[in-house]
Amino acid sequence: MTDILMPALSPTMEEGVLAKWHVKVGDVVSAGQVIAEIETDKATMEVEAVDEGEVLEILVAEGTEGVKVNTPIARLAGDDAAPAPKKDAPKADAKAEEKAEPKAEKAEAPKAAPAPAKDGERIFASPLARRLAREAGLDLKSIKGTGPRGRIVKADVEAAGKGVAASAPAAASAARGEPRQVLSLAQQGIPDGSYDLVPLDGMRKAIARRLTDSFRDVPHFPLTIDCEIDGLLASRAKVNAVLEKDGIKVSVNDFVLKASAMALKAVPEANASYSPEGIALHHHADVAMAVAIDGGLITPIIRKAETKTLSQIATESKDLAKRARDRKLKPDEFQGGTFSVSNLGMFGIKAFASIINEPQGAIMSVGAGEQRPVVKDGQLAIATVMTVTLTCDHRVVDGAIGAKFLQVFKAMIEDPVTMLA
Repeated sequence: MTDILMPALSPTMEEGVLAKWHVKVGDVVSAGQVIAEIETDKATMEVEAVDEGEVLEILVAEGTEGVKVNTPIARLAGDDAAPAPKKDAPKADAKAEEKAEPKAEKAEAPKAAPAPAKDGERIFASPLARRLAREAGLDLKSIKGTGPRGRIVKADVEAAGKGVAASAPAAASAARGEPRQVLSLAQQGIPDGSYDLVPLDGMRKAIARRLTDSFRDVPHFPLTIDCEIDGLLASRAKVNAVLEKDGIKVSVNDFVLKASAMALKAVPEANASYSPEGIALHHHADVAMAVAIDGGLITPIIRKAETKTLSQIATESKDLAKRARDRKLKPDEFQGGTFSVSNLGMFGIKAFASIINEPQGAIMSVGAGEQRPVVKDGQLAIATVMTVTLTCDHRVVDGAIGAKFLQVFKAMIEDPVTMLA
């Protein structure tokens, strides 16, 4: 008999969503057969059986969120194995934990109900109730328990929370240095039934968490510069004419990715990450490119972009973007990176500033190339201008370093021959 465990699809993965089962109880599977799909915050990955045998039990239901890594999700029996006594499935959510409380009560509770807790005395409360109270900023000593022998349960905490002003939990969280709690729509005066609610999936939760942390915790500042790209557009036309026979088409963004990588190598202080141990100066420019997908955003990475030709970058970026939209990227294809590029020019956005993708030290936002009036040698002229904004982590990239990077980038974008020499 073999337990199939929730796999770790990346070094940092702690939990995921069991999105879909491809087998059912009684099916016989072989090693290497796809049996399930696991959804992380960035991708959906297939899980293969490592052994062969009959599916005895499905321990975690399809669609279950928050399944911890290494949790048994199914059980196989070999041809000669007899089914083992069924064990309790892992608790998948708060409801399962709450239902399990009465059984625990019998084992631990004294016959008499505890008196109101005094300082230093033990407070009888379920683990779920303790967590909910902590998140709501409630003192368990002030809550009367209605569970067996006066134990505080989930319903008690929820009832106590209704009697607390909406600002109290936020104030308590702020006092502890924790992120503020987001009020519900009802608390903000939006009535139920006046909107359709789309549940948060793992990706949207991860985006909300990571970007909130980054915007709040990383001291950042923007630097903006205009680049004339008429020379780039002419060079692109010539390059594509040469590559047409190979079915390769280089985009403006491919030039941006290449120029970014070359500028990072020319200004290595900008190709850096902050850590408590020190500032990491990266050996290569692993440039992540922002790709919009259904339900969110993902940043696949062009590894060692400074070593690759424009045709290689064009081919790789097209492949990564397609597999990103299909959610077929491997974790090592979108995790890490030393720098990010976000391009909204194709949507007509003139200029914008992005939030830093930690632990990277900077991210560059690229606007649309458009014809604008410019002054050259004292004369008014027309040029195709593209605005880029570099958002810098001030712990790593100071203003002078960011400005130097943009100077090098601008020179390469305005005269692409310099990046190809």
